[in-house]
Amino acid sequence: MIDLTVIWASIIGFAIIAYVVMDGFDLGIGILFPFFKVGKDRDTAMNSIAPVWDGNETWLVMGVGGLLAAFPLAYAIILPALYAPMIAMLLGLVFRGVAFEFRWRDPAHRELWDRAFTLGSFIATFAQGIALGALLQGITIEGRSYAGGWWEWLSPFSILTGFGLVVGYALLGACWLNWKTEGALQRQAVTYAGRLGISLLLMIGLISLATLTLEAQYYLRWLSYPGVLATAIVPIATIAVTFLFYRSLRQTKDAQPFFWALALFGLCLIGLGISIWPNVIPARVTIWEAAAPHRSQVFMLIGASIMVPIIVAYTAWSYWVFRGKVGHDGYH
Repeated sequence: MIDLTVIWASIIGFAIIAYVVMDGFDLGIGILFPFFKVGKDRDTAMNSIAPVWDGNETWLVMGVGGLLAAFPLAYAIILPALYAPMIAMLLGLVFRGVAFEFRWRDPAHRELWDRAFTLGSFIATFAQGIALGALLQGITIEGRSYAGGWWEWLSPFSILTGFGLVVGYALLGACWLNWKTEGALQRQAVTYAGRLGISLLLMIGLISLATLTLEAQYYLRWLSYPGVLATAIVPIATIAVTFLFYRSLRQTKDAQPFFWALALFGLCLIGLGISIWPNVIPARVTIWEAAAPHRSQVFMLIGASIMVPIIVAYTAWSYWVFRGKVGHDGYH
């Protein structure tokens, strides 16, 4: 028998992965933006994401909308628990989007818009990381409602995950620029990618160790025997991918470092899945407890089966059309 709840969990998981992959690198470019030389370097970095940055956020809308439609109980609990970081994320994305457009149309205040672009990118990323950390550390629930306080999301662990995501997105941004640019800007991107790769590995280690102390479920999933024989594959694969990442940087490859960096993110998401599956709210609510009625899932799946391939197709087409490097003239 087909389990529609698992299918919908997979669809939402796919949307989240697609968002991290596609919006992560352009948020990362915003985070790194102050370190690029004013003028052509900043313009080139901006032009490398200009054709795709707004479309990348489609997956965020789909992920959040899918959570509301397919798992309404989870949405009703998570949103009140994370109002503050979610509002901060949305404001950051708004500031970032406005700055992206106005820096070209208002050159007299370009420095102001550049700062807004960086600040919006940092706030949006940091808020996403805090939300993830707050979800992992646990949400207070009574019955079917959120019962925690306004500041429950704020903790040393959630701040750590916030900075961890900032480092990760910055790494993706540096690798993207290595792939899409040339000359001095590309060399600068390679330097930053090398430094950020080590920083991300340290962050992954710290967050992983801290996560084990949050819930007994996490500890048992990762370290109990014989399950540890399977879960040990993830840290071993992380070390192997890190080696391949740095080898591709040393060999001055263009695209490979970006995809190896994505592989690191993929391993982190696999680790997240090992920790929380099959819960939609870790150690609190399973996907089946939070799921919408069967008929609602069937109805929404019909729409998703039409729209998701269309979104994938136009996204792939836009990346194909704007393939290749961006020159200092701003063209691909």
